[in-house]
Amino acid sequence: MPKKKVDPLEVIATSPVARAFTSSSVGRSVATRLGVPPAPELRRGRTLPGGAVSLAVLDKTTLVRNTLGLLGVDAIDPVIDTPDVRTPGESGRPVPPGYESRLGALVLDLTGLRTISQLEYVRGALRPAVRGLERSGRIIFVAKAPESYDELEPRVLSQGLDGLNRTVAKELRGGATSNLVWVDPETTTAALASTLRFLLEGRSAYVNGQSWRVGVAEVAEEVAASASPYTGRIVAVTGAARGIGAAIARTFARDGAIVVGVDVPASGEALAKVVNEIHGTALQLDITLPDAGERIAAHVATRYGEDARLYAIIHNAGITRDRMLANLDESGWAAVLEVNLAAQLRMNASLLDGRPGGLADGGSIVGISSTSGIAGNKGQANYATSKAAIVGLVRAMAPELAARGITINAVGPGFIETEMTAAIPYLQRQIFQRSNSLAQGGKPVDVAETIAYLADPASAAVSGQVVRVCGQALVGQ
Repeated sequence: MPKKKVDPLEVIATSPVARAFTSSSVGRSVATRLGVPPAPELRRGRTLPGGAVSLAVLDKTTLVRNTLGLLGVDAIDPVIDTPDVRTPGESGRPVPPGYESRLGALVLDLTGLRTISQLEYVRGALRPAVRGLERSGRIIFVAKAPESYDELEPRVLSQGLDGLNRTVAKELRGGATSNLVWVDPETTTAALASTLRFLLEGRSAYVNGQSWRVGVAEVAEEVAASASPYTGRIVAVTGAARGIGAAIARTFARDGAIVVGVDVPASGEALAKVVNEIHGTALQLDITLPDAGERIAAHVATRYGEDARLYAIIHNAGITRDRMLANLDESGWAAVLEVNLAAQLRMNASLLDGRPGGLADGGSIVGISSTSGIAGNKGQANYATSKAAIVGLVRAMAPELAARGITINAVGPGFIETEMTAAIPYLQRQIFQRSNSLAQGGKPVDVAETIAYLADPASAAVSGQVVRVCGQALVGQ
């Protein structure tokens, strides 16, 4: 067996001595001067911020305040309220709020934003917060969606918050993140709760500088507050044998799901290891087969009973055949489109036709797009086309599925560290890892946690959305 080629730069950079040096204050200073600051350690999992969670309310809106109460987050400090209850300074402007302790998170309820002058209150809340935010802290903007306004000024300002959010995300340090949630005027506190919980918790560690919408759906408070949302529900995950797919399977199992792991027969041994670990079932299947959807449904009905239905299908399986377009032949083009796109279309059609073992009403579909599909990528014309098409698929099907209470969303991963990316030469890998606001690559679990949030029954008001899990990649943002 040939020996693996050793990259001396990687040996030096990953040695215990090097790690100890870069962890010291002197090492951090040297690395920063060289233009390679050490990547911050991100807070992951179901952990909430350690510091205080403060709430900035622009007017009398109570949507976010009530939602935070639903989440069980205590000691909310409303640092901004209506102008008439603020104390003006010598200039006549409101006094920017101060924070008595280090902030774990600042949630800005801007659903009352209507005039340009009100942006001063936003600045006043943000300025001390960005300096006083703890490591892996959170800034969350909540605003009404631009299209929900009839008047021009608030519509323009709502869209302007997207630029503010992305800029704040790039200015934060220490693994802190900023994200924007647009809501419908009829969005309830229970419908918003799963999104706020996800953003406050460490599950959103690698989601930064993003914006998406929460619409209208009936969500019971007990559903919104559940920490095990998939108990008794069957979830199928394609490409589950390793990497991101295995992380998705484990995350759903952690949250109570019965997982059906799907992968090609050649990966049967690895697939069996994963599903045995999480007490799921394995289905060895090439998803490009014309009847792949029917086979998944038949597996569910056979193993779990004729009345059993899938709650969610996670389309994780995908391939690359990277070539410059001038060198890309017909087979390389077709193979990627077949696995990454055409197979999903066929499987969805079969699983949505009401057959035993198919997708239940009130269920969820989650696909995998990519920052390559959103921004394009040299040498990936086939892959970028397929992943951009997933965005189109999500947006096109969301209105069609709404009547059945089925949500459809996608994640757009950036550079995620897997066995495959570990084979990239060290220096090239460093460039990929650091080309985002968090200065590091993501973990498979970051993608898995975002998918689990999107498929959560409590996220029934989130559909037709694409959430990038890329640390705010500097390309395509």
